[in-house]
This record gives sequence, structure tokens and C-alpha cells, in this order.
Amino acid sequence: MKVVVAIDSFKGSLSSIEAGNAAKEGILKARHADVIVKPLADGGEGTTAALVEGLGGTYAEIEVTGPMGISTKAKYGIMEDGVTAVMEMAEASGIILVKREDLDPWKASTTGVGEMIRDAIKRGCREFIIGIGGSATTEGGIGMLQALGYVFYDSEGNVLPPVFESLGRIEKISGENVPEELKECHFQIACDVTNPLCGENGAVYVFGPQKGVKPDEKKAMDESMMHYAKKTAEFAGKDYSQISGVGAAGGLGFAFLSYFSNVELKSGITIVLKAIELEKELKDADIVVTGEGRLDFQTAMGKVPVGVAHLAKKYGCKVIAFAGGVTEDAGKCNEEGIDAFFPIVRGVTTLEKAMDTETAKKNMALCAEQVFRLL
Repeated sequence: MKVVVAIDSFKGSLSSIEAGNAAKEGILKARHADVIVKPLADGGEGTTAALVEGLGGTYAEIEVTGPMGISTKAKYGIMEDGVTAVMEMAEASGIILVKREDLDPWKASTTGVGEMIRDAIKRGCREFIIGIGGSATTEGGIGMLQALGYVFYDSEGNVLPPVFESLGRIEKISGENVPEELKECHFQIACDVTNPLCGENGAVYVFGPQKGVKPDEKKAMDESMMHYAKKTAEFAGKDYSQISGVGAAGGLGFAFLSYFSNVELKSGITIVLKAIELEKELKDADIVVTGEGRLDFQTAMGKVPVGVAHLAKKYGCKVIAFAGGVTEDAGKCNEEGIDAFFPIVRGVTTLEKAMDTETAKKNMALCAEQVFRLL
């Protein structure tokens, strides 16, 4: 019997690999099996850690310019091949790095994201997996672009600072200082929103308020974003402003598509499943084990375990899911390819105790053992 284990993290309790290895321990107590554990994440918070831990990568930590211009430390992963970098833009330009009262969409910048990319290029990386959720920025990625050598000028030939209030003043764009190595890079951008750059469904109107955009500022800011999109289209030769997903991270998705030559915007789970080469392992698997901290109707709407289940069903695998907690409406998961699911908690307990890492590992192993005894 071949079993492939790909479990999302139990946030605050178990990492993806910890959960997977605990399940493996229980499976092997129940029967002889070839058990393969794969790291899993959805492209958001924790993706770097999952891939580094699960695929044997290393971390690089550097000083970058934070979202409000203050220096901060940012960490990203370099995979074993030495050419693939895994990043979360929130490490350098995330909203979690700014106190709520200090949020300022006119000043917040993605400069630090560009500095991370530049550092990885210098270390030899040419393949990039970048999650762009959780940003503090709304400046269309101009900060990242300037950090990578693009220069934006106003009507008088002055270099504009890499902040939102520059967008409406752009008259000329230069790429003369962009390093040649950037053209060799391939970017997979984990983007799970479908918003365009401009308009009532765009970056300013939809995501701006949580980053400090006031109601009476939306119209003027959106007009500035449209001006930026127009000037970018003139420079790039194509208008990407209405492409699905380019409004993510305050327009960072738009910057990637418009200014870089080899870019894919995809759902996070699609990128991660490809990176871990899960499909290759499923081709001759008998059973697939997946799961997450809480299984509910939202899981069935396309979260990580269902992504795994859909892929597993392509090869006729049975799919089992384990979770810390299961809601009454989790039955929807059965309709999406999960054949059976099980909560791992073994009795009445406190949430704190249930989420204790050692307790959760033990519960996962014991639950997996009993399920596989039956199988």
C-alpha cells in the first residue's frame, strides 16, 4: 500500500510537516506501507516555512525597507536546487508590520519586496514563488519596481519617490537601470483574489479601506491608479489593468505582469502542489491523507484539502482528512472528493491543551493509527 500524506498546517499548533509526520507515525503502527509526506500550504502565511521545512531548503535573512520606510528584517527561502526562492511579500511590506494608527496608504511602499528579489537574484536565484497576501500597500508595486531599477519621472524630469502619491504624477518611465538578470527570472505569483487594478472592484475601493484609505479619498486615488495604469501600458506596450488578480496587494500583481517578462498569476494551492510535485506521487498511490486545523463548509469551497482531494481523484485514490475540529456543515467536503474525515481530539479538553504541539502530534498519530487499522 502506498499512502501520500499532504496536510495543511494546524495554525498555532502543528506545521504541515509536523502534522504529516505524526500521521505517518500512526499509519506505520497500524500496517506496513510506503508513506510519503509532502509539505502543504496555500500560498499565504506559512508557505515559505512549509516548503523550506518540507523540501530541505534554507533561509536567507536580510535588512529591507519596511512598508513605512523603517528598516526591518525579512526572511525568505532558497530551495535545495539553489535557483528557486520562496517569498511572502508580507515579510517586507505586510500590514502586520504597521500599527493600525500608523497605516498611511499615501506613504506605504513595496520597496522591501524589490530588495528581497534583488538579494535572491544576487545569490543565483532565477525561479521565484511569491505569495502576495497581507500587504500594507496600495501603490501599484512602484516601490518594488524602483528597488529593481525602474525609474519614474514627473513632467519636469524629477525622479518620483516610490509611494502612492507619485502615481498620478508619472509622465515618463525608464528601465535602463534594470539588471539583465531580471529578464532571466520566472515568477509564480500566488494570488487568490480576482480583482482588477482599477474601478469599484479594484485595489483602492476593495482593499484600500483596511490599509487606511478614507471613503472620501477613494475616487481621487482610483483616478491616480488609472493614470499609473495608462502610463504603464504606454511603457509596456500592453494594458494589464483589467486582468483578473492584478488588484491584489494594492496592485503588486499588476506590477509583476506589466514590468517582468515571465510571470504567472495563479492560485496559491496550484503553485504549491506543482512545487512539491504532488501529482507525480499520486499516480500510483492507494490512499491520500490530507486535512487542516478546522474542516467546515469553507474547506469545501476550494481550500487546501479540497485541492488535494481533487488531484487525488484524478488517479482514483481514496482520500481521508484529519482535522483538529469538524463542524456540522463539513459534510460538504464529502461532495468535493474527501471520502471520510475525522477529528483528532480524543475527549473533552480546553482549546489551549488541544492545540499544544505535543498533544496534537499524539492525537494525530493515535487517530491515524485507528483509521488505518480499519483500512
